[in-house]
Order: sequence, then structure tokens, then C-alpha cells
Amino acid sequence: MLKFSGMMATLPKQATHEVDQRVRAVRHFNRFYTRQIGVLRDGLLDSPFSLGEMRVLFEIAHHDGMTATALCAELNLDAGYLSRMLREFEKSGWIARKISPSDARQSVLSMTPKGRAMFAPLEERSNEQVREILRAIPSGSQDDLVRSMTRIEEILAPEHAGKESYLLRSHQPGDMGWVVYRHGMLYSQEYHYDERFEALVAEIVAHFIQNFDAQRERCWIAERNGEKLGSVFLVRKSATVAKLRLLLVEPSARGMGIGKRLVQECVRFGRQVGYRKIMLWTQSELKAARGIYEQSGFRLVAQQKHDSWSRKNLVAETWELKL
Repeated sequence: MLKFSGMMATLPKQATHEVDQRVRAVRHFNRFYTRQIGVLRDGLLDSPFSLGEMRVLFEIAHHDGMTATALCAELNLDAGYLSRMLREFEKSGWIARKISPSDARQSVLSMTPKGRAMFAPLEERSNEQVREILRAIPSGSQDDLVRSMTRIEEILAPEHAGKESYLLRSHQPGDMGWVVYRHGMLYSQEYHYDERFEALVAEIVAHFIQNFDAQRERCWIAERNGEKLGSVFLVRKSATVAKLRLLLVEPSARGMGIGKRLVQECVRFGRQVGYRKIMLWTQSELKAARGIYEQSGFRLVAQQKHDSWSRKNLVAETWELKL
């Protein structure tokens, strides 16, 4: 029980000692992790950028259309400090500003082709740094580590838990079977497609595994506490064209922004590895997916009626995004 002295509350000695121990443990972890990922060096990832500058560049690269005000709030930065940083980035030709279509008082930020060319190798260097850390850890312990990190985020920022408490990872053994199974089940339940659609998905994932190009292709699995929530694939069609395939989000996870995030990862990776265009094939009745594609900048370029998977009068659509 708290003891009161006037208007002040004091903790018993034992409770104070426990709090002090927790403070030391948190500070110890902070020192350990900042040393582990090298943020104490002058230039992050052997670059001329500080940690703050890299975070700003990351947010702009991954969220075209973000305003300076939103960026300031997201990263909890001083407005003057951020403004000076953005001016330097603009002067260097890495970012561009334009008036927001919804609020003429605001400018939206985007990364220029020059900026993407500059930032892509830095991001890949950051990814490789994490891969090196993970390579030294057994696979099962890697999952424990990621789940623990996710749990830390949930505890420290519970207001974001419903939206951000999931991770995206690359494919692992067993994932392809899940992709085929869930496509078969969901498309049967929601659109009454028969087992021939499931067979088509099986062919796509089999081709992906048998011909996998680790440099230019990816599968992302969205996961929370070991539960798979969604998937998407980006595969090579030609040297300059990629195909986005098999976007799926579990009904229980819809509304969390996972579908949009999966598509954004495809676009980001496609740009990073040098594709000039991403294509995708979908059906006109998949309204939610079509909305995500349109919001991400894809444009409908072709339609064709067909009868497949025990359904009549389906309309297949081809969408494209120039990178």
C-alpha cells in the first residue's frame, strides 16, 4: 500500500528497489541493443546519415504522400529540426514536395528517382545487417526473438497494437501449403470458386519454389504470434517486369492495413531491384483488393470475360504500375 506524506505518495523500500531494478534492466537492454545494431557510430551503416536522418528517409521512401506535419508527429521530432533536414534533402534532389490535394496549406513529400537510387543500397545494407544477426541464431530462436520484439511494441504502445502488432517475413517450409489451402478455402466460401482455382494456386506456388530467384523475387507472409494472417508474392516476368501474385488477407485480420502493406512491400522491392513495371491479374468482383491496387498507383489496362472455376460471367482484369 502507498504511504502518504502530505500530498506526496512514497513507495515502500522494497517496491522502490524493484522499480530501480527494472530501470537498470531497461537501460541495460537499451545499451546492448544500440551497440548490437551499431547506431552509436557517427555514420549509420557507414553512410553520412545520422539515425534521425535515416528514419526520415525511410518514412518518405515507404509512405509517398506523407506530409511534414504527419512525419513530425510519427517520429516525435522538433519541427524546426525536421524542416532543416527536409530542406537539405530537397536541395540534394532526394525528395520533392507538392501541394496536398486535400489541404492547400500542407505539402506532401515523396522520394525522387535520384533519392530512391541513393537510399536503396542503404536499406539493403540495413537488411543485410539484420540477416547477419539472425544467421547466428537457430531458426526457432529467431521466431522467439521476433515474437518478443512484437510483444515489447504491444506493451509500450498498446494504442497501435491492433494495427501494427504483426510482422512480415519471408517464406519458410510449410508456408506454401498454407497459401494453397487458405486460397482454396476462402475463395470457395466467399466467391464460390471450385477446386480448380485451388489447383491454379498450387501451380503458381510450385513454379515459384522450383524456379525461385532470391535476388529478384519475394514471398511475404504476415504473421502475428505465430498465426499467419496474409501473403503476397512478387515474381519475375522479364528483366524489367515483375508480377504481383496471390495477395490474401485472413478475414480476422482485415482492417489492419495488412493488404496495403503487403502491396507496398512489393512496390518497394520492385523498385529496389530495378524492375520498371509491376503487373497483376485479378477479378473485377474482388473489390477490396482492387481498391488497394488503385490506392497504390496501379491502373487498369485490360479486361476479359471468362467462365472459370464453376462461375459464369467473370471479368478478368490486368493492372499495371510503372516504377
